[in-house]
Formats: sequence, structure tokens, C-alpha cells
Amino acid sequence: MTSQITRTGIYPGTFDPITKGHLHIIQRASKLVDHLIIGIAPNTRKGPLFSQEERVKLVSEDIANMHVKHCEIEVEAFDELLIHYVQRKKAQCIFRGLRATSDFEYEFQMTGMNAQMEPDIETVFLMASDKYQFVSSSFIKEIHALDGDISKFVTPAVLSALEHKKNQRKS
Repeated sequence: MTSQITRTGIYPGTFDPITKGHLHIIQRASKLVDHLIIGIAPNTRKGPLFSQEERVKLVSEDIANMHVKHCEIEVEAFDELLIHYVQRKKAQCIFRGLRATSDFEYEFQMTGMNAQMEPDIETVFLMASDKYQFVSSSFIKEIHALDGDISKFVTPAVLSALEHKKNQRKS
């Protein structure tokens, strides 16, 4: 009797907010594992616009509306060292998106530290599509705050949530 091995991957991030670039990485990562967990980190040092709960809700909504998913995708918050989270979830790999060379140095250091702490967990880098190479959550928030059009970079649900936040700040 052969047993089926389930390959689990984790795509961690702040996702403040989630962008179409993130969704493209998620879709591609879903081709490589049987179960993909999108781990939403609190990352308070970045001063997120959305609470962790709001980000889980937004990411969950966008995942539910994805037309193409190649595996089961789960979204949840975590608040611990990434490598401990990965171990606890019994995942075999961590997915990371790379946009430009500026991302590489930080990701390289993080991957090295993770490999020292847990050599059996692989980090898989997925290059951002040309279309989304320069899209970042920080740029999205800044452009939106200055009344720029971000509709081609985020889903309608995220755009609506950003509008709601902007209106809350005005009142």
C-alpha cells in the first residue's frame, strides 16, 4: 500500500494590502504543492494600515474569488517566528516573491538564517511577473492616499477597503 505524501507550502507576508502581484505569486505557488497556506504576519514594525484580522479577511476574499487554484489554499494569521510557524504547520517549503534586486539581499539573508535554523525546509523564490514587478503594498497605499488610480494593481474588494480607510481618516 502506497501512502500519498502531501506537500505543504507557506507563502508568508504582511499583505497590507494584498495586490494582484501577490495573487499572481499565489496562483503560481499553488501549482507546486498540494496545500498552500497564506500566512498573514502582524509585522507591526511596518505600521500596517489594516489590522491583521482585516488583512486575513481581504486575502481570504481575494483567494475565494481566484478563478484558477491548483491546490487547496488556506489563509490564516500567525504571530511567531516564521520558521517555527512552518515547522508547526509541517510545511516543506516557504514561497517568497522577488520583484527586483533590492528584494534579493533581504530575502537572501532571511533564507540563510532559516536554513541554519531548519535545513530541511526549502525556500522557493518566484520572480514577479513583468506586469507586477514594481507593484508593492507600500506604493499602493501611497498612490491611493494621493488620489492616484490603483485599480489595475488591486482587486475591487481591496480598492473598496482602501476607500473605506481613507474615508474613516477624513472623518
